[in-house]
Parts: sequence; C-alpha cells; structure tokens
Amino acid sequence: MKSLIILGSTGSIGTQALEAAEACGYSVTALAAGSNVSLIEKQARKYKPKIAALFDKEAAKDLKIKLGDTDIKVLSGEEGVCEAAQSEGDMLLNSIVGIAGLLPTLAAIEAGKTIALANKETLVAGGEEVNRKAAAKGVKIIPVDSEHSAIFQSLRGVPANSLKKILLTASGGPFYGKKREELANVTVKEALNHPNWSMGAKITVDSATLMNKGLEVIEAVRLFGVSADNIEVLVHRQSILHSGVELSDGAVIAQLGTPDMRLPIQYALTYPERADNAFERLSLTDVGTLTFEKPDVETFRCLPLCIEAVNRGGLLPAAVNGANEAAVELFLKGKIKFLQIADFVEQALLTTENKPNPSIENILDTDSAVRRQIKSIIR
Repeated sequence: MKSLIILGSTGSIGTQALEAAEACGYSVTALAAGSNVSLIEKQARKYKPKIAALFDKEAAKDLKIKLGDTDIKVLSGEEGVCEAAQSEGDMLLNSIVGIAGLLPTLAAIEAGKTIALANKETLVAGGEEVNRKAAAKGVKIIPVDSEHSAIFQSLRGVPANSLKKILLTASGGPFYGKKREELANVTVKEALNHPNWSMGAKITVDSATLMNKGLEVIEAVRLFGVSADNIEVLVHRQSILHSGVELSDGAVIAQLGTPDMRLPIQYALTYPERADNAFERLSLTDVGTLTFEKPDVETFRCLPLCIEAVNRGGLLPAAVNGANEAAVELFLKGKIKFLQIADFVEQALLTTENKPNPSIENILDTDSAVRRQIKSIIR
C-alpha cells in the first residue's frame, strides 16, 4: 500500500484528495492545514495519520487536546507543517493556498518525496530554485491544477523538442464580457460566483481577475521549460478542454473531461497508470459546442502583469504573487474595491527592486516587503 501526506487537507483540493487517496488504496500518514480544528480532527479520526499539523499555533493546541485520546502526533506552526512534509510517506500532495506552501514543498523535496503539486505559488514564487533543488534530489513534481495536468497528460509520448506552443485555457470567471466600468463596484459575493468550478475563496477571486491565469502562465513556464511567448491563453467558457499543446508539425493534442478536480487529483496519485472510477463521464454530444476566444487583457490587467513579471524574472513573480495575496485578502474583507487588486499587483511590479537568480530568503523577504507596503496604504 502506498502512503500519502496531504498538506492543505481541509481545503477544497485537500478534501477531494482524501477521497481519491481512499479510492486508490493509499494510506494517509500525515495531514496539515491552516486553522480548521473541527475538520482536521474529523479527518484524523477517519484516516488515522501518524501526524496532524496546523499552521495556527493556538488552533494546534486545541487540536492536541481534542486528539488526546489517540496516538496522533500534533504539530504546530510553519516548522510543524514542514516536519509533517518530511515525515513517512511515499508521496506528498500540497494544496496549501498561497506562498505558505513554498517552504513545506522545499522540505518535502529535501526528503526526496514525489510531489503532487496543487500549490502553484511554490513554482510562481520559488521558480528556478525549486526546480534546481528538485533536480538535484531526483524529485518528480506532478501537477494537480486541471490546466497543468492537462498539459502534462498531453505531452506524454511527445518527442523531446517537439513542443511548439502551450494552449492554456481559462473559464473567463464570473465577469466574462464585462468592461472596467462595469466592475468598479462588484461585490465579494459576485466575485465568488464562479460559473463552472467550486473552489476556495482566494482562487475564485483570482479566477475573476484572471490573476489565476497569470499565475498559471508563470507556473507553466517553470513546469514545462517554455517561455511565456510560447503560451497562448484561450478563454474557453465550457471548461471542457482543460488545456493542450501544439507540436512542431502543427498537431494539437489536448485533454478533455468534465470540470471535476477529482480527475487530475486521481491522475497525480496513480501516475503513470490510470484507475477506474465512478465519476461523471464526458458526453461531447451533450456539450455540443466548444468555444475559444482571446482574453480581454485591458479589462483584466492581472494577466499581462504576470506575463511581464515572468518575462523579467528574478524577484518579480514573487512580488506580484505577494501583492495579489494581500490585495485579495483585503477585498474579501471589504477594505478595497475589486479593480484595486490589479492596481496593487502593478505597483509591486513597478516598485520591487529586482534581483536575478534570487535565493529562497530573497523571495520570502520580497513577499513580506510587498505585503507590508500594501498594509501601510490600507489600514
């Protein structure tokens, strides 16, 4: 029986990953999350891991009391989550939201774990340093995001140097077709009303701004070794074609399926094999029509800002990511307007002092500086 560590176990991806692990016959050896004591307690009692960790130290104290009648070791803080990441287990699935997932990923790489990665910020902010450390340790990173999983699947069996272009699809989010003036006073509730996917609040807002697609461009650059110039973003409202590739001879290979995150999660767990399941099957006749359009980069400015950041490299991908995380938090709390998210991302891009080949310490320092700058503006 294979064993699995799940970071971010109480989130949307984490809860589905636990279901997939059970279906695929994995044992769960460690769980980690942010502060959701009640849910991680239920998960711990059901899956009986050796370790349960929470970033929030006060919440971890509560969890330790609640699990006092078990043999489960309760850890706390960033160091506790990193210890969980290095604990016994064949594979680690990281679905922590935001840059908080970076150090646990690096800890798992150091321990030689195979990594199923749903935390895109690891590669957005950590970039080349993460890839360098993974290569040095012989660690394989398998993407879990539906788009990157689709690209990963489409490239199977493709000869080296045959990739011409990545086709990265976007749903367009809840504000598809709207112009800037129509978005001036949109509410949090409206931004969280995604047409196709059920996701956490942060990633749903990122989808509404197209920041999520910008981050995915950066992630694709890191995962597949292409430049942003060789990535074409396509707005595909049906969310059926999850992404694909164009090859040197003009052939296009893509992965299609229902908009169900359990599919890429299961594929990451069973790779390179495929396992049967009872998920809904795709009926192309029921779908009928698939449409593809260019994104509106004038209205949804986060996308081109991310592309500029990865083209310039260095610390700038970490800067735009940190600015977005801070701005989305403020938007969800009702402290800034929707359009101000892109303004803060642009400010970080323009004001961050760049540095080539940054260390992890440089990256984390930049992230902290960007967040402090935003908090000093919005109190």
